[in-house]
Amino acid sequence: MSYDLQAVIAVEETLRVVSRGLAAARPASVGQGLALVPMTYALFDAVADGSGMGASGFRRLTGGFEQTLARWSEAGPVAYVESEYFGGVGEQRAVVWEGGAVVLGPLHVDEGEPFASAGSPVSQALRRLGAVARAGRDEFSAVGLDRHRHTEAWIA
Repeated sequence: MSYDLQAVIAVEETLRVVSRGLAAARPASVGQGLALVPMTYALFDAVADGSGMGASGFRRLTGGFEQTLARWSEAGPVAYVESEYFGGVGEQRAVVWEGGAVVLGPLHVDEGEPFASAGSPVSQALRRLGAVARAGRDEFSAVGLDRHRHTEAWIA
């Protein structure tokens, strides 16, 4: 089985306000007051500005969209995450902006690497946004990011 997620995550109200002018941005509620905007192909096409990919190693995060996320973070912390797995093997990347600057990351765990003692990159980003792990669960599952297996399923 596979899992892939490429998304912007923030406090629900913040994300709805800052993404309002971007028609391809479709916020979906997750747990603990957070929401995500899936980085669909339509959104990627809408935010790609020809400047090429950002320097942080993400697959779908363009340099121009990094600047947009920095601006969005003036209203509250904003994370961009990517997680891809197939058969239990994969990778994660995460970065968080707040007040216009990167405050966490970019973090990454490549295929075959263990998570840091602080947790997976996505869980660390979620924690920075205020998510709280529950007994026996990390922040990733506590907010329900395991609800859908593919990015596009969040807008269905």
